[in-house]
Amino acid sequence: MPLPLYLLAVAVFAMGTSEFMLAGLVPAIAASLDVPVGAAGLLTSAFAVGMVVGAPLMAVLARRWPARASLLSFVLVFAAAHVVGALTTSFAVLLGTRVLAALANAGFLAVALTTAAALAATDRKGRALAVLLSGTTVATVAGVPGGAVLGALLGWRATFWAIALLCLPAAAGVVKGIPPRVGRTPRNAPAGASLRDEIAQLTAPRLVLVMLLGALVNAATFATFTYLAPVVTGTAGLGDLWVPVVLVLFGVGSFVGVTVAGRLADRRPRIVIAVGGPLLLLGWVAMATLAAQSAALLLLVFVQGTLSFALGGTLITRVLYEAAGAPTMGGSYATAALNIGAAGGPVVAAAALGAGAGDLGPVWVSGVLVAVALLVALPFLRIVAPRAGRATR
Repeated sequence: MPLPLYLLAVAVFAMGTSEFMLAGLVPAIAASLDVPVGAAGLLTSAFAVGMVVGAPLMAVLARRWPARASLLSFVLVFAAAHVVGALTTSFAVLLGTRVLAALANAGFLAVALTTAAALAATDRKGRALAVLLSGTTVATVAGVPGGAVLGALLGWRATFWAIALLCLPAAAGVVKGIPPRVGRTPRNAPAGASLRDEIAQLTAPRLVLVMLLGALVNAATFATFTYLAPVVTGTAGLGDLWVPVVLVLFGVGSFVGVTVAGRLADRRPRIVIAVGGPLLLLGWVAMATLAAQSAALLLLVFVQGTLSFALGGTLITRVLYEAAGAPTMGGSYATAALNIGAAGGPVVAAAALGAGAGDLGPVWVSGVLVAVALLVALPFLRIVAPRAGRATR
């Protein structure tokens, strides 16, 4: 894989840390700003909504910009949003900064995904996506737990300052690592595709199907991940410092899952979906029933991180393949699919908390969402996951 892909992953690390870090900070933010825990958890949904709206919007706005200029602008706006978030005492303002940061993140990721497709060989989109998403998984391994520890020691605002500072080397990496004339059109994309033609790709049933499945799996992941801290400290009865440990386990699992997806998503997507999907469902059920046992919880967090990102990464790779006719917008479709799930999952999970299901309500929600995904996917497995040699179009 080209070196610029790894430099893009550095920026994705900073943004991924910000997106996921609230999983360990929700209780502290709720107490500091005097809002319910469920309301504070909606900061994650606000971020995801900004990602969903921002992915296509920012991709359209940046469609004619040089990739390097676009990526640099998005990183700097992202940093500025975190400075404001660190200073505010208003929950409404904090909510607004999360939306602004999400718009910048969405624009960056949409352009980065398309740039990655341009830099990689035509049959290695899965590998390129795995490199890019490794920034996200490293964020869950190191950045998110580090933010949780920093928040526990210095307060949640310190994590926002840390993210703003982390954006500076990320910006330098974009400037130095991305060639100024790098094309944003994948090598196998049709030349001269108009914006109307690219948007029309969204009417293709195959693309809509894989986007739906990717959204459902990601919704299941975020439904539990957003409210993992109460499960650790409440249901399992572990101390606050166990929260970053659990987040590390989830992050290590997600890194393993992305690695698996990178090796199998291009040529063996059917194996990941047909085997990983049912195992993921069983894992959520097991976590919902065994979370009170700390050893079981620690093991299942790792397993679910692995399965969630292996399955989700494979489905998002399929989005990039199915969106090959949208050379500048395809990355935004993949980003939107990811974040429709990230927005919806915590909302449904918050409703489960409010309905009296307790700390384990979000885990049961995750199981239901994966079950729905399987019911949709299995009848169309030949379309969703082509056999070896047909994974590329």
